[in-house]
Amino acid sequence: MKEKIIDKGHYQEKPVDSDAIRVVSGEHRRLCLTPTEDLSFVLEKDAELELCLVMMPVEPMEIKLRVDFVGEGAKASLSGFYICRDAEVKLSVEVLHRVGGCTSRQLFNGIVAGSAKASFDGKITVAPDAQGSKAFQENHNLLLSPLAWADTRPQLEIYADDVECSHGATVGKLNEDELFYMRSRGIPEPEARVLQMISFLAPVLASVPEEQREGLIENVEITVRNL
Repeated sequence: MKEKIIDKGHYQEKPVDSDAIRVVSGEHRRLCLTPTEDLSFVLEKDAELELCLVMMPVEPMEIKLRVDFVGEGAKASLSGFYICRDAEVKLSVEVLHRVGGCTSRQLFNGIVAGSAKASFDGKITVAPDAQGSKAFQENHNLLLSPLAWADTRPQLEIYADDVECSHGATVGKLNEDELFYMRSRGIPEPEARVLQMISFLAPVLASVPEEQREGLIENVEITVRNL
């Protein structure tokens, strides 16, 4: 895990993506999707974006997500999960706070099995004029086999003084104590493993729109049972 914080004297402004999806002033957009290409969003004043990415690939997958705040008071809640076995997933998330008073929250969890590889590259940039920004990022990974591999690289580039920013990143395994407890209560180990994996993904699944959630949870359960 690598963290990077750069002095505000080195700030270089990037151009706004002209091909990005615009969430206009006052609009509230909520999306849950399986990405097939890179995604880019621009948020105007008081716009709100809730986005959940679902990734369960059977072949290599690489996705880049970018969110650009250009209007004050905008909010973005970005979440997602990846479940992979014997495939490689690369997820890159870039959030640019150009103006003040905006809030971004990120939560991405991954389950990596077999000989799969997963990498998360998350970058938050807070410009010198983006005072009052709030930016939070979390990435957590669960490895199910000795050959599974995950790399997480959170980066913070903060050039403003009055901000709230944090990140958290973990790479771990199933909790043996929890598995033992469930077995002692008569739950077979395969079922206990499934329950623990569903619990690991639960905070992300909670962000899925209600009309999509039940079907997605059923699909996730089928997938993790076959890991």
